[in-house]
Amino acid sequence: MSVRLDQVDRKILSELQEDASQSLDEIAKKVGSSKTPVWNRIRKLRDAGVIGAQTVRLDPEALGFDACFFVLIRTSAHEKEWQDKFLTAVRERPEVQEAHRLAGDIDYILKVRVENARAYDKFYQALISEVRVHNVTALLSMEEIKSTTALPL
Repeated sequence: MSVRLDQVDRKILSELQEDASQSLDEIAKKVGSSKTPVWNRIRKLRDAGVIGAQTVRLDPEALGFDACFFVLIRTSAHEKEWQDKFLTAVRERPEVQEAHRLAGDIDYILKVRVENARAYDKFYQALISEVRVHNVTALLSMEEIKSTTALPL
């Protein structure tokens, strides 16, 4: 569903992307409006599905999750039953931060955050015990250069 956004909506969304914990007064001041119209706009944006769940971004390394792996998966099975089983396995694993189905030679890519290589191996062994895959390549991220959820408004 496409929603028409004006400049004030975009400013509000930019402020929320930057720091969703800001008060309505702070956001209103920054976008040049007052509190009630800003609240109404935010409510309409939520109702339209533009604004989803609000969460807190945690520092994975501060919590001991030092290893980030990008897992490339190729499968020779493309039937619905296999896909349903694979998607269930991926969705149930808290280590998987992102999962994408791709066009091209690789079928799926997963972003997996774990404590270390041993924890990744445990994740890998559990995954392949539940679902058959043709080929798996794991790439260890040496350094996170940029990570954002912000959209270029």
